[in-house]
Amino acid sequence: MSEKARIRWMCRRGMKELDVLLERFIVADYDGLNEDERGEFVALVEMEDPDLYYLVMGRSEPDNDMQAELLSRIRQFTRPAGVA
Repeated sequence: MSEKARIRWMCRRGMKELDVLLERFIVADYDGLNEDERGEFVALVEMEDPDLYYLVMGRSEPDNDMQAELLSRIRQFTRPAGVA
């Protein structure tokens, strides 16, 4: 199993909302992440669903600037295509 396939599998969550956002992010942006960003993304998806959900929804604060940037990019997938 490739690294990307393993990460994609980790993105399958118990919450449909997270499944959709993370899957969209993996398809569209994952390949453009550098090694540090990929490590931070793995740290995010290793979190429990409620903790990750609160981060993605902006209800809790990320641990660092890289997490904040990744979460901002993930949130872009909550908007319909073509909406800024």
